[in-house]
Amino acid sequence: MGRYTIAVDGVACMVGCDRPCTVAYRAEGKACCLFGDVDAEADIDALVAFAAQYAARDDGWTRASERPAALAEKTLARIPSAPVIERERHADNTAEVVS
Repeated sequence: MGRYTIAVDGVACMVGCDRPCTVAYRAEGKACCLFGDVDAEADIDALVAFAAQYAARDDGWTRASERPAALAEKTLARIPSAPVIERERHADNTAEVVS
């Protein structure tokens, strides 16, 4: 795998109260992957390994069997990427969706 730069940001709430210490991976044009019940110390190697997998995939999509074993029971969701919608603005100030 190549070398990737990732940013780690904290958020006040990810609505994972039943599965505290929640981690999400997201990028433009990629599926979002959400993990819960993460142990920051014990799971750090698995989190870094998954970050590399995620960065290497054009769409962020991974099978459960491909993810690090330590994250197997911690997967909460895989949310498909939202389609990019472009709007074309006309001279009369109306707009239409361009796919």
